[in-house]
Amino acid sequence: MTGGDTAIVVGAGPNGLAGAVALARAGLRVTVLEAADEIGGGTRTSELTVPGVLHDHCSAVHPMVLGSPFLQTLGLDRYGLEWCRPEVDLAHPLDTGGAGVLVRSLDETAAGLGVDGPAWRRLFGPLSAGFDALSADLMRPVVHVPRHPVRLAGFGLRALQPAALVARRWRTDAARALFAGVAAHAFHPFERPTSAAIGLMLTAAGHRFGWPVARGGSRAITDALAALLADLGGTIETGIRVRSLAELPPAAAVLLDLAPGAVADLAGDRLPARVARAYRRYRHGPGAFKVDLAVAGGVPWRNEHCRRAGTVHVGGTFEEIALAEREIHRGRLPERPFVLVAQQYLADPGRSAGDVHPVWAYAHVPHGYPGDATDLVLDQLERFAPGLRERIVGLAVRSAPGFAAYNANYVGGDIVTGANTELQVLMRPRIALDPYSTGIPGVFICSAATPPGAGVHGMGGANAARSALRRLRIPVTA
Repeated sequence: MTGGDTAIVVGAGPNGLAGAVALARAGLRVTVLEAADEIGGGTRTSELTVPGVLHDHCSAVHPMVLGSPFLQTLGLDRYGLEWCRPEVDLAHPLDTGGAGVLVRSLDETAAGLGVDGPAWRRLFGPLSAGFDALSADLMRPVVHVPRHPVRLAGFGLRALQPAALVARRWRTDAARALFAGVAAHAFHPFERPTSAAIGLMLTAAGHRFGWPVARGGSRAITDALAALLADLGGTIETGIRVRSLAELPPAAAVLLDLAPGAVADLAGDRLPARVARAYRRYRHGPGAFKVDLAVAGGVPWRNEHCRRAGTVHVGGTFEEIALAEREIHRGRLPERPFVLVAQQYLADPGRSAGDVHPVWAYAHVPHGYPGDATDLVLDQLERFAPGLRERIVGLAVRSAPGFAAYNANYVGGDIVTGANTELQVLMRPRIALDPYSTGIPGVFICSAATPPGAGVHGMGGANAARSALRRLRIPVTA
């Protein structure tokens, strides 16, 4: 494609906006086209239940923003982005009344895990201490010359293991469940290779940065990126649905913040046959069923740490969560699904309206699950917080098909834009030296289907922009 010094980005999610900023910093004139009327993709915030109570639509807690090698170069605090941290980063309640508890301090976390504390410290001490160096490699495509090869190799040996194998390091239900809840963010069975990777990375990030939230909601991340892009001369147009590459004006570079199947639809016969086949074969994972609550007085957790935790993982023991994750991969809805809960207002009280607080929760469900899982989610919460239903004054739900309608990248309700299979953890969206290249000159894919995968870190967009700039022989800004 020609187009001199212009660039077009299709999709204004975090990766699209990050890619747009990277291109604009390099001197290109960038236009972002967004199909929805509001930018942000999964990082949007609004009043979903009762007036004055702010709910994040999808992404809610953001350890990987602070761990992003690209976003941390942008100075987004100049555009109003402020981080808030809860007293307790993560709690995982058990039926005994106890809980596994993670705080930013590795020593404090280890002390709370009793006999499992030393093993927790041995595993996560080196990972968290070297997190910045590690993320510089992990946030890039698998095929690259590593900057820290020894550290990367050490992490890789553990990350390739099943989560079930890593969990054998610990003897107590609290430690094993604490790791299980984090590992479950992968939406992948614990017995499968590579299922430990995301659990290791997110736990290490928690000990390095904590699990913070953005003041005012996740939309603050979107707003800051958009403001920076505007300062760099970029523009954003909403309500523009692109159905074919032929609709786009000539441009030196085009970045597509889209799922692989959507890229294949958009490109049509311009896409090389081998790439089209790979994009059509790309696998999407299980779905999410979200329940947003407005709760008078907050959730009456039985465990004290849960009442102070920004994030609560609800699912019981390691074995229970492992069973639930196996079931959703078999297309069956568990009686006790794994549920993620965020209580962002504990760190950011401005999201509440008086004593009515937003509670964000979603359950893992089978891909495309069309049913209503509201009662199952509330049952799981009541299991550890009896009396919750009596405090609910507002409720909004979004099913797996609802997520797909909300954001076309969430195929079948897959909010991480791709199954974390062994192959797709290592090589996504296809096997290629440059996974961002579509095979069409000047056109690149930059969604969460590209390395390093899901999360609000912007690295899919930043890496795709670097790939485009290399092809254009334009120096890459750090």
